[in-house]
Amino acid sequence: MKRVAILAMGGTIAMVPAPGGGVVPALGADDLVKALPDLDAAITARTVRTLPSPSIGFADLVALADAVREEIAAGADGIVVTHGTDTIEETAIFLDLTVPGDTPVVVTGAMRPPASPGADGPANLFAAVKVATSEDARGLGVLVVMSDEVHGARFVRKGHTSSTGAFASPGFGPLGLVVEGEPRLRGFPRVGLTVPIGPKVEDIRVGLVTVALGDDGGLLRCAAPAFDGVVLAGLGAGHVPADMVPLVAEVAARIPVVLASRTGSGSVLRQTYGYPGSERDLLDRGLVHAGFLDPAKARVLLHLLLADGADRDRVTEAFDHYR
Repeated sequence: MKRVAILAMGGTIAMVPAPGGGVVPALGADDLVKALPDLDAAITARTVRTLPSPSIGFADLVALADAVREEIAAGADGIVVTHGTDTIEETAIFLDLTVPGDTPVVVTGAMRPPASPGADGPANLFAAVKVATSEDARGLGVLVVMSDEVHGARFVRKGHTSSTGAFASPGFGPLGLVVEGEPRLRGFPRVGLTVPIGPKVEDIRVGLVTVALGDDGGLLRCAAPAFDGVVLAGLGAGHVPADMVPLVAEVAARIPVVLASRTGSGSVLRQTYGYPGSERDLLDRGLVHAGFLDPAKARVLLHLLLADGADRDRVTEAFDHYR
């Protein structure tokens, strides 16, 4: 019988009605396990945090990664993390980058709280445990399981505010499905990149600046001095208005600036467009290519790299894994 460790972080899956209205996280891992049917697995439960996911920070992710590694070292065959959906994709990529090895690590949550009609938490947790015990999940990196779909950490995005089918992997699709309670996986091997959690992980500040039509760079100009690195969510295939180019170049000469796309799908290009503010122009000015990583995930990777003291060459080399 395989052993699965369930680590709870809070989120909608753990929320109960509050006296003043709305729902708040209150349930722990033991409470969530009670909703599971009998499984052919030995389940252990541990509450790491009880937070809404917008309040989770890098210190909490360090504690979670430590807990995951501890459970694996203690003999767990699979890990399931329950988590709020607002930042589940950032937590998934953080774990993907910091927890090495082939042991399945699966992150799940809920779009509807337990007291709501049609609450999806128990079904998602059941599916996550089944994936965590699957031999086919080994070596795929961290996975996100929601609504019977299995997504890779480097691809998954939340694309709806409230639908139980909110998660997708734009441009790639899910790595598998859970059918009649059994995982059917066809995933890609994990990216061969592990980043140490450096001593400055709680001190580094990485900004995410989204470019918009008519943007003169005012937000970047004000924000850049406060950051150790910036992810620029560019227009289309990685573009900015021509008026922004001198400022972007100036910032990139001082701190690492990673060029991503705000579109939500596809890779930043490298050599298609040649006008001022195009991807060719910006990459020639020292920006780092984010590849297929969306801006939020690119920010997590850049944060980890800078916390570990990475120089510009190492930053570029790390992002090349996602080209």
